[in-house]
Amino acid sequence: MVMPLGDMHPTRILPWVNYALIAANILVFVLQSSLPEQFTISYAATPYEITRNTDLTEPVTLAVEVEVPDAFGNVRVEEREEVLPQGPVPFPVWLTLFSSIFMHGGLAHLGGNMLYLWIFGDNVEESLGHIRYLLVYLGCGLVASLSHVAIGPDSMIPSLGASGAISGVMGMYLVWFPQNRVRVLLGRVITTMPASLVIGLWIVMQLVLGIGDLSTAGQGGGVAYAAHVGGAAAGIFFGLAFRSRAEQGGELPLQLGWASRQTRSGDPFR
Repeated sequence: MVMPLGDMHPTRILPWVNYALIAANILVFVLQSSLPEQFTISYAATPYEITRNTDLTEPVTLAVEVEVPDAFGNVRVEEREEVLPQGPVPFPVWLTLFSSIFMHGGLAHLGGNMLYLWIFGDNVEESLGHIRYLLVYLGCGLVASLSHVAIGPDSMIPSLGASGAISGVMGMYLVWFPQNRVRVLLGRVITTMPASLVIGLWIVMQLVLGIGDLSTAGQGGGVAYAAHVGGAAAGIFFGLAFRSRAEQGGELPLQLGWASRQTRSGDPFR
């Protein structure tokens, strides 16, 4: 297990957009925790709603398969009914593609995502500029949500989480800063590894697990690997598209030291 703890390359700017995104995710999670489950289900992105542009305003009953072990360790599959407390949203249902990327399924889900955003987001924001970073972040989140919808367009299982957008941030970091050292927890040892290895291994794992889940896509809950892969692909695309800007206005990918860093203070997007 490799868990990133931080990178070794602080920024010269105050990455206030990245901080604001982290704060927004935390505040939305607090709001989720204080409201009935219907709020979370309704504002998450449900593929069935998106592909049909139809807002499900009433609870939905689904037949789900559950693995049940017996006293001898054998596992049998039972079909059970599960009620999802869907409700209306006060805006076009396709906007849940965006509202869902600020929501999380639990404290561990939130904590892991915010750790990754904290580590990798500031350098990306410095290279893109504040407003451009926000737009690209939302763009990666949108691509991630649509990727999940695409593999299970009829699914009524809602999806939520910032993982797809953060995967995009990691994809850009991979393109621009492959040699940056990242502090990681490797087993029980804290060490450093190049970003190319840390993020590269993570992307490979998402691809492998995602391919394994294709046969059951949209049939149950769990990790939305397609969203992770789609978000990372979008991030790599944006990374290549803005590579020249990153080399001119931010940290050069293969550069050591800070002496040759250039800042374009006249850029209206900063």
